[in-house]
Amino acid sequence: MELIITALILLFVSAMIYMATRYKRCPSDRILVIYGKVGAGQASRCIHGGGALVMPLIQHYAYLSLTPMTMSIPLTNALSLQNIRIDVPSTFTVGISTIPSIMNNAAERLLGLSPREIEGMAREIIFGQLRLTVASLTIEQINQDRESFLESIRKNVEPELNKIGLYLINVNITDITDESDYIRSIGKKAASEAVNRAKVDVAEQEKLGAIGEANANREMVIRVSENQAEAEKGQKHAEANRRIYVQGQEAEAITGENTAKADIANANAELGIKQAEAWQRSEVAKREAQVEIEKAQYQAEIERLNAKEISQREIDRRKIEIAAAAEAERNRLEAKGEADAILLKYQAEAEGVRSVLAAKADGYQRLVESCGGNPRDAATLLLVEKIEEIVAKQVEAISNLKIDKITVWDGGSTAADGKGSTANFLSGMVRSLPPLHDLAGMAGIDLPGYLGKMQEADVSADGAADNPSSSASKTS
Repeated sequence: MELIITALILLFVSAMIYMATRYKRCPSDRILVIYGKVGAGQASRCIHGGGALVMPLIQHYAYLSLTPMTMSIPLTNALSLQNIRIDVPSTFTVGISTIPSIMNNAAERLLGLSPREIEGMAREIIFGQLRLTVASLTIEQINQDRESFLESIRKNVEPELNKIGLYLINVNITDITDESDYIRSIGKKAASEAVNRAKVDVAEQEKLGAIGEANANREMVIRVSENQAEAEKGQKHAEANRRIYVQGQEAEAITGENTAKADIANANAELGIKQAEAWQRSEVAKREAQVEIEKAQYQAEIERLNAKEISQREIDRRKIEIAAAAEAERNRLEAKGEADAILLKYQAEAEGVRSVLAAKADGYQRLVESCGGNPRDAATLLLVEKIEEIVAKQVEAISNLKIDKITVWDGGSTAADGKGSTANFLSGMVRSLPPLHDLAGMAGIDLPGYLGKMQEADVSADGAADNPSSSASKTS
């Protein structure tokens, strides 16, 4: 018994849990669509708010979002009732309706579609109905009475949207334009009419003032005339009555004629005024159109010239940059070439000097080795080689002496050595040159014996003191 009760409890709890999982609640911003077997003659059942039990196997469910969709409808070249093409930029906001009949339409035609697909479908419907609405109205009705225009749009668009489950939330029409500037011309016409009405009112007031002034003057003249006539009334009463009768008849005839002429003149004037106004509007429109065309041409020409000037300046700037870059590159290459040439020249000179010094060092080393490693003997040999050059220099020194004339006075006496004074003078001058051994001594070198030795001069006391009176010499 306890097992049966437990089983029943478990069965009941399981049934409740299963039923709870099959009960679907509908949020406020959605529509719950139950489809499958929902009733005779029904394809689906729509619920907004609350919830419903979805039977397994025979029913299923889905949701439709109630979020509004805002789309821009840039209607262009729409043909109005006057066959004038206009542009009607507008913004439409639509959404899925919660009215039961319209909800069913949405469940049948929009279930399973993405918001983009729904928006595309609505856009096509709105485009077509908006064109139809514009084609049924004049420009004045569209531009001046926006409330009527929006109401016409709503009447044409909303029924078509309801067919697929949508309804129109809001319509916003921005500036309406046309290719021929008819709407702008209407505005200009209204402004001109207002200005003209103001001018007419001013003229009317001025006319009333002039009429009042004329009436006052006429009244004054009449009063004066009446007073004069009253003075003459007695004597001319009979004549005046006759004349008044005749003038009255003539005045009546003239008045009729003048009235007819005035009516004809008024008609002609009215016709002339209307023709002048029409011609004026036409000329103003032409002149304004011509001015706009000339402005556009002037602006286009300025932009073209500016673009040409800018492009030419850019080309000139690029040419200058390229020329400057080329000049800089040429100077750099020339400087590099000159630097390389100077470097090669100095390298060659250094190499020549190094070769000469190396050759001299090698020769000196071999000379020292040939002298048994004695540097002093090597230096002596080098000096011996230069003896000929030294002697030549001595000879050149003597030869370069510029002696214009030598005059010797010789008394005919002879010295102890048997030589005359003139001979002793010449030999003394030769001895005044530095001897070879003295030059070698100055260099710190002893010449070898085979080159001879210095002869010691025996100078006696008698020879040392020659008689000065025996000879005399003078050089100049």
